[in-house]
Amino acid sequence: MALELRPNCECCDKDLPPEAADAMICTFECTFCRDCVETRMGGACPNCGGNFQPRPIRPAHELVNNPPSTVRVLKPGCADAA
Repeated sequence: MALELRPNCECCDKDLPPEAADAMICTFECTFCRDCVETRMGGACPNCGGNFQPRPIRPAHELVNNPPSTVRVLKPGCADAA
């Protein structure tokens, strides 16, 4: 089963395409940009409390059969917390 590859930061709504080097995920695939992880969350997922790792970059040729998600997820109030 492939990672979901969510299209945006769940905090600031920044676009995170499949090739984004600053996409971070937790064990539940919650997806945030590196800036939000470091400045707003202190490295801990606000949803599950787990840590983050860089999201792997899926090779372009694999996106044909394993496309990224198009569903944008946002955590209400996240961008307001600093």
